[in-house]
Parts: sequence; structure tokens; C-alpha cells
Amino acid sequence: MKPVRKAVLPVAGLGTRVLPGAKTTPKEMLNVFDRPILAHVVTEARAAGIDHFVFVTGRGKGAIEDYFDHHVELEAQLEAKGKADVLADIRSELARPGEMSFVRQMAPRGLGHAVWCARHIVGDEPFAVILPDMLMRASPPALAQAIAAYEAVGGNIVVVEPAPPGEAHKYGIVSLAETAPGFDGRLARMTGMVEKPPPGTEPSNLFISGRYILQPEIFELLASQHAGAGGEIQLTDAMVRLMATQSFHALTYDGTTYDCGDKVGLLRANVAFALAHPDLGADARTAVAALLK
Repeated sequence: MKPVRKAVLPVAGLGTRVLPGAKTTPKEMLNVFDRPILAHVVTEARAAGIDHFVFVTGRGKGAIEDYFDHHVELEAQLEAKGKADVLADIRSELARPGEMSFVRQMAPRGLGHAVWCARHIVGDEPFAVILPDMLMRASPPALAQAIAAYEAVGGNIVVVEPAPPGEAHKYGIVSLAETAPGFDGRLARMTGMVEKPPPGTEPSNLFISGRYILQPEIFELLASQHAGAGGEIQLTDAMVRLMATQSFHALTYDGTTYDCGDKVGLLRANVAFALAHPDLGADARTAVAALLK
């Protein structure tokens, strides 16, 4: 079984749900407390053992590449002013040699097309797909939980979580068969996926969240995948086809998800990450409490 070393991060979207904030700043670079959303996601992936990131970018996303590069003037000023702690924090997030690749999605043709754009860099090995909009707080990290499930059962892994009561029809919902050993019953074999099923017909209440482990055969299917919902090439459509020949398991991960592609979800993420900050959490709690008086 080949290890999961690479992660594909589709970051070409326009962020329409968080406009006007994302008009000039890529939505992935909007702050969650003390650093951009994308920095939190990269930290999660590194902790899971990912050593190569493939960012699928688009027009106006240059700030993403710049963030993980040196800012020579800023670093020189911090060093001159003796701000060693801030300088170390900035440098800790820099790209390591050969760690990051950037490919361009020339047109907004859907998540499946974005993943397909990374095919030459991923090559013939399993890989992770991380949707940066979905920021996950978990210990161990959400992607690490998914990789542990992959190492236990192989094949393809989809991270899922319970939909809010009465809202399963708004999501891509999985249908499940028997559970796999271990994982406290949270890992089960998948038998299908249904996109936004009519209310009352949902095969479960578990929706597909923002982390996947996929086998490279998905690329061949994406190459021939017809446009689906919204006139776009959907990753889930190709996954359903791959399910005919390969195993899929759904992992109900242990943690909390914040949808940072939504204004209120971004607010929730900011508050949650602020309260959990090891140095500033107490001050953040005091500030939030004062606002709620």
C-alpha cells in the first residue's frame, strides 16, 4: 500500500459567499484569528505527514504563493527590531524546498476539473484532497484521522459528518453498509453517494465534508467525466464511477467543522480559534464576553 504523501488543494474559486471581503483577497487568505485560513489547513496537513502540496489556483490568487515565500524586507525589519518570536512564527510557515507546486485552472469548470488539473504532479499514487473552505479543529487532525483509516482498510476514504437536523437534503449524502473494525464504529463501507436527495429519501444523515483520500485511477475517470450539477465536472460523479471497481469507506471524523466560505461560518471559526489560542485565548474570551454584555 503506497503512503499518502501529496495533497491537492483547489483554491481557484471566487469566494462569492464572502464578498466583498474576497474581492481583492483570495478567500483562502482571509484571516481566522491570527493567520489565513490556508495556513491553518497546511498546518493540519503537515501534521498528517503530507510533504507535497499541489495548489490548483486561478486568476488573482498570487497572494497564496507569496504567503509561503520569503518577504525579505519584512523579515529584515523584524530582525533589526529584535522581534525574534514574530520572525520565527513567520518563517515556520514558509514552504520547504520542493514542498509546494502551483497549477492553474484556466476556467471555473468544477471541483472534479480542478482535481484533474493536478494529475501530472500527483502521478500514480494515492493522494489527499483538502477543501480549504472547510476548516476542521480536531485532535488528531482531521486529515490524520482519514489517513489512519486509509492505512487500516486501503482504497478510498471520504470524511463525513452528521448534517444539521432536517438539512440532509442540502448536502451530498453517503449510503453505508457494514462498519469496519476499530474506529469506534465511525468507519463504514460506502455503497453510494446521493447529491441533495429529496427530503425524506436520504440514505443517511452523513454528508461529505472537506477531506478525501483518493486513488490515482480517479484521474482517468475525470478526463472523461461529463458535466453534472451546475454544468460543472463534479468530483462526486467520478467517485461514484470509481466505486464500481474500488472500495470506498466513509469516516465520521471526531472534531468540529467551520465553513469559512460562509460569512457566519467564518465568524464562528474566528471565535473558536481565538478562544483556543494557547497564548491569547484568555484575552479573547474576555473580549468576546464584553461584546455580549
